[in-house]
Amino acid sequence: MRTVVLRRGLVALFAAAVSFGAITQAQAESLRIGYQKYGTLVLLKAKGSLEKRLAAQGVQVQWTEFPGGPQLLEGLNVGSIDFGVTGETPPVFAQAAGADLLYVAYEPPAPTSEAILVPKGSPIQSVKELKGKKVALNKGSNVHYLLVRALEDAGLKYTDITPVFLPPADARAAFERGSVDAWVIWDPYQAAAEQQLQARTLRDGSGIVDNHQFYLATRPYAQQHPEVIAALVDEVRAVGEWSKANPQEVTDQVAPLLGLPADITLTSVKRQGYGAHFLTPDVVTAQQKIADTFHTLKLIPKPLSIKDVIWTPPAKVATAP
Repeated sequence: MRTVVLRRGLVALFAAAVSFGAITQAQAESLRIGYQKYGTLVLLKAKGSLEKRLAAQGVQVQWTEFPGGPQLLEGLNVGSIDFGVTGETPPVFAQAAGADLLYVAYEPPAPTSEAILVPKGSPIQSVKELKGKKVALNKGSNVHYLLVRALEDAGLKYTDITPVFLPPADARAAFERGSVDAWVIWDPYQAAAEQQLQARTLRDGSGIVDNHQFYLATRPYAQQHPEVIAALVDEVRAVGEWSKANPQEVTDQVAPLLGLPADITLTSVKRQGYGAHFLTPDVVTAQQKIADTFHTLKLIPKPLSIKDVIWTPPAKVATAP
C-alpha cells in the first residue's frame, strides 16, 4: 500500500513539474504589452518591427490597450500583461500597493504635454483661484502630481480643492457639462479639449514637473527574460528617434488610430518626449521626490524606495544611449 501511495505521489509530482515547465515555457514564448491611446508604443505596434525582431527568438507579441496608467499598472500587477508605459505618478501608487514591478526605461521630459484646463468662459485666471473648486483628474495618473505641484507653487494645499476622480472620457463629459471647475489632463485629450472645446490652459507642467513616461515590467518577466526586454527598449528607442525627426509622418500614421483630426494630433506629437533611455540617478531622484510628496500628503500609506525597483539591463546593452 505504501508503495502504491508513493508511486501515485511521484506521478503527481512529475505531472506538476511538467505543468510548471509548460507554464514557464509559455511565458517565455510571449511578451504581453500594455499601451495607451497615444504614445511611442502605438507607433511601435503599427510598425511591426518588434514582432519581426522577437520572432527570431520564438517570442510572440500580444497587445492590450488601457484607458490610463493606473489601469495599465493594475494589469501588470495581476499578471495580465508583462510590460507597459505610464506617466510618472502611476508607478508610485502601484509600488505603494505592493505591485512587484520594475522601472525599465524612461522618455525625456514633456512638461507641456499635460495641463490644468478651465472652460473657455471660466472666470478663473490663476491656479490660486482654484481654492474651493472642483477639479477633475484620473486618480494616481501623471496629472495627479502636476496638480499637487501647481497648487503648491500657487501657495495652496491639496486640501484646498475638491478632487473629482474620473477617467478621461468621463472627466471630459463632466468638464463640458460644467460639473467641475477645472480638468487636469494629458495629451491627446488635452490638445483635443484645447481645440474642440476652446478650453484654456491655466497651467502646464513647465517649470514644476518633468512629466517623464516610464516603461515598466513585472519583476519576474524582466529578470527571467532580460534579452527580450532589452530588445523591446531598443525598438522603442528607434521608433522614438524617428518620431522626433518626422512629426508630420507620425501624425499621418497616428491620427486615424486615435480618431482625431490631424491638427490636434500634430499638436500632441510635437509636445511629447521621444527616445527611451535606461534610468539615470537624476531620474531616480526625481521619481523619489514624487513618492516622498505623495507620502507626505498621505495619498500613499508608506514611504517608498525607488532605487530598489530599478531594472538593471544586461551588461552588453547597459551602455546603449
